[in-house]
Parts: sequence; C-alpha cells; structure tokens
Amino acid sequence: MSLPVTDTAVKPGGTPRHVDTLIIGSGFAGLGAAIKLVQEGKQDFVVLERGSEVGGTWRDNTYPGAACDVPSHLYSYSFALNPNWTRSFSKQPEIQSYISSVARKHNVLDKHVFNCDVQEARWNEVSARWEVQTSQGAFTAKIVVSAVGALCEPSLPDIKGIDGFQGEIFHSARWNHDADLAGKRIAVIGTGASAIQIVPQLAAKAGRLDVYQRTAPWVLPRADREYTKVEKLAFKYLPGFQKLSRTGIYWMRETQVVGLAKAPVFMKPLQFAAERHLRMQIKDRDLREKVTPNFQIGCKRMLISNNYYPALAQSNVDLVTDGIAEVTADGIVDRNGTTREVDAIVVATGFHVTDSPTFAGIIGKDGRSAAEVFEASGQQGYKGSAIANFPNMFFLVGPNTGLGHTSMVFMIESQLNYVIDAINTIERNGIGTIEVRQDAQDAYNKDLQDKLARSVWNNGGCASWYLDKHGNNTTLWPGFTFQFRNATKKFDLAAYRSVATKDLPAVTGDEIAEEILAGTAGENDEKVVAQ
Repeated sequence: MSLPVTDTAVKPGGTPRHVDTLIIGSGFAGLGAAIKLVQEGKQDFVVLERGSEVGGTWRDNTYPGAACDVPSHLYSYSFALNPNWTRSFSKQPEIQSYISSVARKHNVLDKHVFNCDVQEARWNEVSARWEVQTSQGAFTAKIVVSAVGALCEPSLPDIKGIDGFQGEIFHSARWNHDADLAGKRIAVIGTGASAIQIVPQLAAKAGRLDVYQRTAPWVLPRADREYTKVEKLAFKYLPGFQKLSRTGIYWMRETQVVGLAKAPVFMKPLQFAAERHLRMQIKDRDLREKVTPNFQIGCKRMLISNNYYPALAQSNVDLVTDGIAEVTADGIVDRNGTTREVDAIVVATGFHVTDSPTFAGIIGKDGRSAAEVFEASGQQGYKGSAIANFPNMFFLVGPNTGLGHTSMVFMIESQLNYVIDAINTIERNGIGTIEVRQDAQDAYNKDLQDKLARSVWNNGGCASWYLDKHGNNTTLWPGFTFQFRNATKKFDLAAYRSVATKDLPAVTGDEIAEEILAGTAGENDEKVVAQ
C-alpha cells in the first residue's frame, strides 16, 4: 500500500525549505539515519524518497522468487530485531513488511516526502549550504546524507536493436506484473543474483525459456527452511535466544573473510562444495561444462540456490552461451547467427554500481559533479562516508563498504554511528563547514587498495562489477566487518578541514532563497551564510 505524501512536501515554485539535515533515500540506510536522528533528539531533518513508500531495493525488486541471500536474523537492524521471521532466508514481501513496520514503530514517516525525485544537489560555496532541487520543489540544507543504495539504478545492456523489440521487455528490478508470461517464449538475459531466482519461476510457466549466459556463476546450496513452531516461540519469548542466533550467524559468516580478503587458498572448501552441488544437480555433461565457472569462487558474487541448476536441466529450457549479436522485433540473434523467436525478454543485468547516474546530479564545491570526480580518479571516499570536494555531505553505503559474505545492514549501522557522531561533533563545536582532507582520503585509499591486492576479488581470474574502469576495487571492504565497526565507532575530526560558524560572514535565509529562485545563487562571493 502506498503512503501519502506528507505535509513536509514543498510546492514547485515555492520558497525553498531549509532543514539542518536532508537525507536522500529511505531504504535500510536512509531509514536507519532518520531513526538515529530522532533517537538523538534531532527533529530538523527531512527524508526525500522517490518511491511511494520506504524500502529501497526491497520495495523495487518484486520479481518472482525475490529473496535475500543473507540469513533473516542477521539481515535486520540490531535495534529492531524481528522475532517473527518465518524462514531462515526471507523473501522480498516479508523483508519489505519488516522495513515498513520499523518505520511505523519509530514514528519517522512524517519526516518523509514520498514520490520526490531528487534532481540535483549542489553545494553553494557562498552560502555554505546544499541547494537541492526535486520534483516537489527546492530545499536547502546544512548537511546532506546520501543514502542512495548501490543496487538502485538498473543497468541496461547495450545490444543492437533492443529498443525495437515489439514484445514485452523489462528489467528484473522493474517487473511488469501485468505481463501474461504463461506458455510464452521467454528470454532471460543474465545469470546473476536476480536471474538465478527468476529462472526457476519462469521455467515452471514458460512454453520455452532461453537463458543467455555471458559468465557462469558459482552457485552454493541454499540452506533455507521454514522455522518450526518451537523455534518461532523461542525467538519471541525466550530471552536472548534471537540475539544468540544472530551472533552465531554473524561469526560463521565472518570466517569467509579469511579466504576472500586474506588468503584465497582458504576458499577451496567452498569451491569444493559448489563443485559438488553442481555435479549433484546437473547430470548432463555438456550442460555441466557450460555452467562451470572458469575463475576462483568468490572472485564474483557467490550465489545460493537449490533450484537454479534443476531449472536449467528442464526440457523447455535452453542455456545459450554464444553471446547476443542483436535483438530483432520478435527475437534474439546469437553470435553464431541463430535466431530464437521470443515473446518476452527479461533483462537481469544488474545495476550501475561504480557508475551510478545519480553521481551526475551531486555537484561539489569546485563545480564538478561526483561523476566527474570519479571519472578522473576513481570512486574513492573516506571510511565510505565522506568524499573530498563535497563539504557537509555524508554517504551511506559509499565507496568500499560493500561485502561479499554477510549483511550490509551491519555496515550501514557502523556508518550510522560515524555519521551521527559527526553531526553531533559539528553541533558541539559550532562548525559551519566540514570536508575530509584530500591527503587523509588518499592515504586511506592507498591502504585499502594495498589490502585488496591480496584478495580473491583481485586475484581470482575474473572481471566483475566490483572493479571500476581504472582496475581498482572501489566496491568492497577488504577485511572483517568488526574492523570497519571499530574504524567508524567515533568521528575523527582531525581527518577533516573545518570552518567554525563564527568565522562565516552572515547572510539571511531570505537572501539565499531569493538567489535560488532567481537563479543567481553563488554570484556574490562576499556572502557566506551563518549556520
């Protein structure tokens, strides 16, 4: 059910509304930031969400079979444990319901502006404020927290003729539930995390299903099951039982870091398990050869499924590994010249992670967008939470905060500790502007890349979306998550360049509003706003 736009919305063409803190996005990260601000007694903030409700990727990804690949009890806020999970790996509707319930419980929905697309966030060096243009009018803010997730902007394949396809075509993250696919000839492009959940669902209803594979993924067994009635009662009523279960899952997952980030040789037991899983589920030698990866497990995202391989072995399913030459009005032509007619195409080609289109709309102090900064030097940040050239802005799920083994919610909560302490530090010390020092950011990233050089992600023999065009792994954290938690426990002011509020010449909010509406903001270099 969609939530109504709140009365915090700004009418297009109206006076820009100023807030102390503006949060962009309301998935796990943005919602968590809102809750933490309220818990700290802060009320002067707003959350801008382009969707009609909270949830982020779990609101958007409603494709058949959508589910999490992290155990339920770990994939949740530590401050909002859910004793009502029905199974060990939750499905999309249950996760979305959980996120919505947390938002309601913590009374932050009235701080949201839904159906609000952020078009641009521009730093005004003169006024020392962020000017944010949205589909619902303009805002200004002292601090902006970007909580735009890495898996939010669908990546569409650049295939000749795809725009001229006359049948149903949609991305997995924009599923068309009105499309009648029963008995149809369907093509799925991609074999990543979404595709291996979609393929078994479509195989059960399609007349024929063609799965186009560019690179075979490693697939591990999915230890998924429904919780028993006794377990559900224990989670709900036995003190400490759920926390104990969560802790056990956490430490079991952390053992994978040794092989992933420290010494790839220790990935061999997992690779043996994946190879055995493949042999057990696919008996046909030719098909087995097609789906056997040519790189070390862990180099790309490890996937889990019990029904993907059996789906590929069905008589109505064909795995195509010859590549796609072009798409015609009613079919797909592979690179061998074979044409397969199809009624529908499902594009499961992932997301823009290291090249998100949202970066183009974030304009820093020197007039360059985040996209231009990343284009020149790669996607680098400081503790995944700040980026030089972007004062008074913090990032959640920023550079090198991704994981290949456990729950991103743990990393998000670590960043929330850091960002909330940063905001408290700014208030406590009367700071007007704050920006991470370039030398601190450079030293931090050199250390990251030195550590990543030993990882399976850099040495496993594959090319992945973990790496940017410069060849650097700008996506993943190269260590144990508790190390990141320790590194972000407190805000380190010494790594930042700051200007005290008292040192900023004053200009009134009305003057700034007039400049924004007139399109002349920033022209008078003698004005600096007092925060």
